[in-house]
Order: sequence, then C-alpha cells, then structure tokens
Amino acid sequence: MSTQPQQQATAQPDPAVGAAVKAADRAHVFHSWSAQGLIDPLAVAGAEGSYFWDYDGNRYLDFSSGLVFTNIGYQHPKVVAAIQEQAGKLTTFAPAFAVESRSEAARLIAERTPGDLDKIFFTNGGAEAVENAVRMARLHTGRAKVLSAYRSYHGATAAAINLTGDPRRWPSDTASAGVVHFWAPFLYRSPFHARNETEERDRALQHLEDTIAYEGPGSIAAIILETIPGTAGIMIPPPGYLAGVREICDRYGIVFILDEVMAGFGRTGEWFAADLFDVVPDLMTFAKGVNSGYVPLGGVAISAEIAATFETRPYPGGLTYSGHPLACAAAVATINVMAEEGIVGKAADLGARVLEPGLREIAERHPSVGELRGVGAFWALELVRDRETREPLVPYNASGEANAAMAAFGAACKKSGLWPFVNMNRTHVCPPCTTSEAEAKEGLALLDAALNVADEFTV
Repeated sequence: MSTQPQQQATAQPDPAVGAAVKAADRAHVFHSWSAQGLIDPLAVAGAEGSYFWDYDGNRYLDFSSGLVFTNIGYQHPKVVAAIQEQAGKLTTFAPAFAVESRSEAARLIAERTPGDLDKIFFTNGGAEAVENAVRMARLHTGRAKVLSAYRSYHGATAAAINLTGDPRRWPSDTASAGVVHFWAPFLYRSPFHARNETEERDRALQHLEDTIAYEGPGSIAAIILETIPGTAGIMIPPPGYLAGVREICDRYGIVFILDEVMAGFGRTGEWFAADLFDVVPDLMTFAKGVNSGYVPLGGVAISAEIAATFETRPYPGGLTYSGHPLACAAAVATINVMAEEGIVGKAADLGARVLEPGLREIAERHPSVGELRGVGAFWALELVRDRETREPLVPYNASGEANAAMAAFGAACKKSGLWPFVNMNRTHVCPPCTTSEAEAKEGLALLDAALNVADEFTV
C-alpha cells in the first residue's frame, strides 16, 4: 500500500497573505519565458499528491506535474523525511569528495540505466546535463558538429538552446555552436509525405543519412534526440527508428545521446523510455523525475567507452553543486519509493487502463481533437480547427489574438479546477505517476468539459 498521505482539505483561505505573496513576486521576481508586464502568476499556498491550491481556497488537479517532473506527486512523506534527515547530517559538500548520498544515488541510477551506462556525472538540471553530454561527445570524438531534431527541447543554456528545435531557440541562436537540425519522424504532420509508420521511419532514416552525408560524417560528434519528445508534442517514434539511428551512429563513429530529462524515471511506464525501444545510447541525460524536482538535480549517464576517454585525461567540466547531498538524498529516497510502491508499473497501468481509453473516448466526441498520442502518464492531444485538413487550432508559435482559442481552452480548464499543460496547439496530459484512478477520471471529466470551448473554434 502506498505511503502517500490521503489528500487533505486545503489550508484555510488567506487572501491577504496571497496578495502579499503576489505583490512581492510582481515587484522582484523575474520570470522565465515571459514578458514580465503581461503575466499574472498564481500564488500557490500548498500542494500534496496530485493537487495544489491557492490562498483563496481554490484547489487544482495538476495534469502538468509542474513542468512534468513531480512523478511521485507533491510532498511525498518519505522523500521529505529523507531531505530533512540529510540536512541534519550533511547539508552540503564539495563535489570532489565521496559522499554517501551522492554515491548511493549514482549506484541506484546506474542499476536502472540501459546497457553499460554505469558512470554518472551529476548536474543541477537537464540543460546542464545536455551541455556536458555534448562536451563529452565532442572531446571523445574530436569532432565539432552535433545533429538535433526540429520539434525538440533540450534546455536554455548556451549549447542546449542551440540544439533546441522550437521557437524558444530563435532569440538566442547564434548559429555558431556547430548544430545542424534535421526532421525526426512525426506521421501526423509528416515532412516526408509518408502514408504509414513504416514509410515514415524509413524516410526519416534516409533523411538523416542524407543530412550526415552533406554535413560530412567525419565532422559529426553526436546525434541527440529526446527518446520521446516531450514539450514538442509527445511524438512516439515509429518502431525501429531509434534502432536505425543507433546503427547509423555506429557506422559513422557518431556518439548517440538520448535526452530522457522529461521521459525518464517512470513517466512512460518504464524506468527510461529507451527501454520501450530496446536501444542503448552512448550518453543519456536525466533530471526532473530523478527526484521529482524536490531539490534540483540532473545528470549524464555515461557508457564505459566514453568514460574510458577520461580515465587518465581530465574531463574539463564541473559544477560547484554537482551531486549536492540534499538533491542526491532526495533522489535516493525517490528511487526507493518508486521501487517499493511499484510506481513505474502504476504509470504503465494508469496509461493503459485509464488514460488511453478515457482520452480516446474524449477525442471521438470533440471535433477539436485531431490526434491522441502517448504512453504511460505521458499524453498529448493535438487540437485542430479542421480534422480533415489538420489545420492547427492556432498557428505555429501563435501569441496574442492569434492564440485566443488555446487561451480560452486553458482558462476553462483552470476555472474548473484542472491545471493543464498547454503548448502551441496541444494540451498534454501528464499527471503524477502516482495519480489514482479516481483522480485521473476526475481530470478527464474536467478536460472533456473544457474541450467544448476548443470546439467553438473549429470549422
């Protein structure tokens, strides 16, 4: 039986405190990805399990898991206790030393990574993990270029933002990082005019081969892919695609990097999404679900061959807080809780038995739903104006009035008590992996009602 506490009533409303929190935020906090004068952040009073609430007493069922990181839900008592215990024992220590929580976190992660990815380099988050994975690949191969996909997100630091394949890259893209973008498979909006998954896979692999040929195989250090792209749309790669990329990398001596920052640690119903496809990369980045974001932590899982490159040659990279004891203690507790409570299996069951059938029923009822995609606790609804033409409900990278349909849909979700993950013309369904069947069905009913608003914008 889960040790997750029963959802308690929200704290007594205290609008005065909420107003003070909001005022201080607006006066002093500079928010990411935002025009500062155009945002109105919700003041959060507390959270537990799959819910959070504000100071006015409004409670929200979180179908976004924060930014898809609270895989074990909010305030799991065993993880909170582990952080408290570690703080009482050793709050912080420099990364050059062997520390119990750091060593144990690395051991537990290495036990679960595929293949021989048994060395763990710790970072503070996913973007830093990508930065260091790319640096390792370049140093290991002596090459400079890195290939990454359009419709991807890899982080907001210097190299990671260049690798990113969505519009967040544009303002910061210096075009000087040796990055080349290519099209990964996505049958619903196929860039290859494919009619089925087999054609999409084969044509996407041929396109990648052609890109490598024209860029020069001997100049390419790495190919990086999100195993299952997250923010970009949860596009499940067709069977055989990732294995095909693995073969191409082997043939040309290119390092294969899988970004599991969002898809890892149970989100897909496996410890890592790579396990769904029976593929082993050379480097794998992780963050988010490794400790459900309780304390910032990320890292790179490194193959034996690449680790050997730095056996007697120093690795020229590091972070003051690499393997921070509090963060690692949270990771140890999270991984143990996931194992003890069967949370990975619960995510698989939640997806197969509740989310997928429920979402399919919803999709059939609403003309605004063009496609459903996903696995485990990781789903996306592609919203369209016209199912026949597949015209998106809002234009690519829409803002202001052009984004009115998605804004109205999102507002309807929040008004009903559902907190959605909305990006461009999609809503993602990514509740905590610990979400109960009753909670999931509650969320699906609220989503179903909110989609009536999206339907009003269809033709």
